[in-house]
This record gives sequence, C-alpha cells and structure tokens, in this order.
Amino acid sequence: MTSSPTASHKNAAPHTDREFVMRSTSTPRGARLARLLVGERLDAWGVPYRSPAHDTFSLITGELCANAVQHGHVPGRDFRVRLTVTAGVLRIEVTDTRTERRPADTRRPTTPPPGSETGRGLLLVEHLATRWGVTPRFGAPGKTVWAEL
Repeated sequence: MTSSPTASHKNAAPHTDREFVMRSTSTPRGARLARLLVGERLDAWGVPYRSPAHDTFSLITGELCANAVQHGHVPGRDFRVRLTVTAGVLRIEVTDTRTERRPADTRRPTTPPPGSETGRGLLLVEHLATRWGVTPRFGAPGKTVWAEL
C-alpha cells in the first residue's frame, strides 16, 4: 500500500485543494483498510468522525472498495483509491483492473431480488452520493468507479 498527498493523475481536476492516493490489496481486508484510512484522512482534513458527511462518505467508500474486491478482482492486482477535495466537493475514485465487469447502468442501479443478501451497494451509492459514475481506466485495463458528495 502506498499513499501520497500530492500524487499526480491524468484525469485530475486542474486544481485540487487536497488529495490522498493509496493502493490496497484486492481482498476484503484491503477494502476495510482503505475505508478506515479514507475516514482517517477525512478527519484530518476537517470532516470529523461521526459527522453526517464523514459517515456518509465512509459508507460510500466502503461500498465502492467492496465492489472493487468482489467484482473487479484480478489475482495479483491491487485496487487504487483516490480521495480529493476540490471547491468543497469530496470525491472518491476506486480503480480496479477488470475492464469487463462494469455496472450496467449508472443512471439506475438494478434492485436485487427479494431476500438477496448482496446487490445493494450501488443503490446505496446512488441514494447517498450527489453524483457518481464509471469511467475507463487510462493507460491500463480496468475502470474507475467514482462518487461525489
């Protein structure tokens, strides 16, 4: 895992107020660690623990990281998390290395069948985020799922 508060990114906004980037193993443990480190960074940036914005963004981060592990996992490949704040907008980007496993429709995630124990992550993201979407990964196979608050 690496982190860099000032790492560059080809798709970065022209100016970001703050940036945190890390790579994590594509495992459930890696997803939990990524969520915890993003939460720690939010607190350090003035979005305190247990505030509505912190709790909401931590939940969104957890869902996107869990999806990267479950649906974007390629053996031996990590996933990448990028957190930015630009003009008061929090943005999380989770990049995996699996190109063919994209959410079907970012305008309206599908509802899982009744009784299903999975399949609600993107519904939560849709409900909680101001905006979200999926973009191709540049320079390598994969995709980036992002959300803003």
